[in-house]
Amino acid sequence: MLIRYWMSQPVITINKTDSMQQAVAVMKERNVRMLPVVDKGRLCGIITDRDLKRSSASDATSLDVHELLYLIAKIKVEDIMTRDAVTIHQDLTMEEAADIMLEYKISGAPVLDDTGKLCGVITQTDIFKATIYITGLKKKGIHLSLLLPDVPGSIMDIVNVVRSFDGRMASILSTYERAPEGFRNVYLRFTNVSRDRLHDMMEILRSKATLLYMVDHRENQRIIFRNR
Repeated sequence: MLIRYWMSQPVITINKTDSMQQAVAVMKERNVRMLPVVDKGRLCGIITDRDLKRSSASDATSLDVHELLYLIAKIKVEDIMTRDAVTIHQDLTMEEAADIMLEYKISGAPVLDDTGKLCGVITQTDIFKATIYITGLKKKGIHLSLLLPDVPGSIMDIVNVVRSFDGRMASILSTYERAPEGFRNVYLRFTNVSRDRLHDMMEILRSKATLLYMVDHRENQRIIFRNR
């Protein structure tokens, strides 16, 4: 899934010559924690709620309320913004964006197009929304984790069993991470399987794979078949 389809738009920005007080007001009004800073429409930095807290806290102990308000009205955004902001191209995937954000320990970043124009912002919240979407969580189905031999057709064999019980696949994910050599972890999410037939289906699956856990989101039930 590409960033361009999940980034936050329209972009809420602030001018570099605006005051710190204005930045505080915009963040509060729009309920955001980061603002791209622009100069004549071009990105020139970012300012975060952390920047604002750090800048005001340094003098807060020696100032009264009126002096502090005067201070934040006088300080310009360009005086406290991060100039070399980490940016993300709109055609990167959500996974690539998450990897960049983890690497730089940031909660969001401005998104640029091919011309370097600011076209959006990607945040942790956007990535959380995409994760919920791609895994089919909101469908309130059954989430099943299995350990399968890494051989052609092994996943389709499991899917066919689920379908034989009228199951509809919401998502299929697999990874070799934390799996023994020659195996893979597979995560299925499906709906429509009648609960009174679930036990029979699980018995068939047990003969074809190692069951790890099952979560029934509709009934809020969780079964751990195997502790790692």
